[in-house]
Amino acid sequence: MEWTLFLLLLLCPLMMIICMKGMGGHKHHSSHSSSNLDKKMSKLEIENETLKKEIDKLSSLIKKGS
Repeated sequence: MEWTLFLLLLLCPLMMIICMKGMGGHKHHSSHSSSNLDKKMSKLEIENETLKKEIDKLSSLIKKGS
């Protein structure tokens, strides 16, 4: 029973090292993904404005119909 507890305690830092090493391989994509995120964000902002205008038009149509 003591060995399993000891093995679990050793396994925890080992898994942390493996996970951190695995995440380190994705650092070179950060500059590309940042510009990609900026493009997506600006596209979403334009789409949001379009949808707001459409909602305003529909709201005014509903008010006129009431």
